[in-house]
Amino acid sequence: MEIYTAIVGFFQEGGVFMYPIVIVLVVGAAIAIERWVYLSAAGVSNRKLWQQLMPMVQSGKYAEAMNLAGRSKVAIGNILAYGLSRLGTARRRDDIEKAMEESLLETLPRIEKRTHYLATFANIATLLGLLGTIIGLIRAFTAVAAANPAEKADMLSASISVAMNTTAFGLMVAIPLLLAHTVLQSKTTEIVDSLEMAAVKFLNAVTDPAQSRQTGATGG
Repeated sequence: MEIYTAIVGFFQEGGVFMYPIVIVLVVGAAIAIERWVYLSAAGVSNRKLWQQLMPMVQSGKYAEAMNLAGRSKVAIGNILAYGLSRLGTARRRDDIEKAMEESLLETLPRIEKRTHYLATFANIATLLGLLGTIIGLIRAFTAVAAANPAEKADMLSASISVAMNTTAFGLMVAIPLLLAHTVLQSKTTEIVDSLEMAAVKFLNAVTDPAQSRQTGATGG
């Protein structure tokens, strides 16, 4: 109960700028959770579909693989569908590779979507905290100027303490958001790397089937 009272007191003493920082926290946390769930599900779905598609490709069952990849909404399915659709018309490996790169470029925005907002929100939270502190200090010095000289020191120290609450809260919000941004960026990079690796293994499988069967495939 004492902790709850202390938190409420800390928030109330911080002033009006505590409210926009809370909004930044809520929106940032919602984005971080949504991105974590999406990226985790995407990683699992990509691995599952890859394990289904690659045996078909290695066995030369391109029509079945194309049918499965075309029905799928998973990122790796879209990329491989592009490659499979070019098998009948492409004369060179580069033609298939360019088609898959095009699909990857279309897929990247969905994977990277909204993650960059977390870094922006972290900066906004810090700046709002600093702005709240500066405005609080301005008010404090204005009030102290008209106060009794004997009370100035105590009033000033109390006012500064209250004004610093917004900066402290802003940093408390900014640090977790920056950490979440870093973690999600790493997860995004891992998925993109796995898609690129899967594309290379697919190309090897359709252009050099014997070598592909010897090395195997363990896509992302």
